[in-house]
Amino acid sequence: MQLDGALAGRRILVVEDEFLVAEYLSEILRAAGAEVLGPLGWLEETLDFVEKEHAALDAVVLDVNLHGHTSYPIADLLVRHGVRFVLTTGYDGGALDTAYRDYPRCEKPFKEEALLAALAPAPA
Repeated sequence: MQLDGALAGRRILVVEDEFLVAEYLSEILRAAGAEVLGPLGWLEETLDFVEKEHAALDAVVLDVNLHGHTSYPIADLLVRHGVRFVLTTGYDGGALDTAYRDYPRCEKPFKEEALLAALAPAPA
């Protein structure tokens, strides 16, 4: 997948508690044409942000573990508001709670093409 323009015009929130990983994700998304929101790295601040700004979000890159807390409450809120997301984790899918195993997931270290494919708009 070509990076340039793959996510043109899409507003994507990055939720990641590791600064360098958040910066790397942001660079990938910007190179693909996305407008990056965040990054945010704390559970409560992200819940507040999503509750207020969900209508402005096209997608979210959501780290499963934020400072020792799972981000599942954020995933649940995104589902309620109809916002697409991709879970990111350093573990395989078996480490996820069973309720979240069917959502798009990218394992760290990231494969840029897989991340972009998971965030790309669904074909019309």
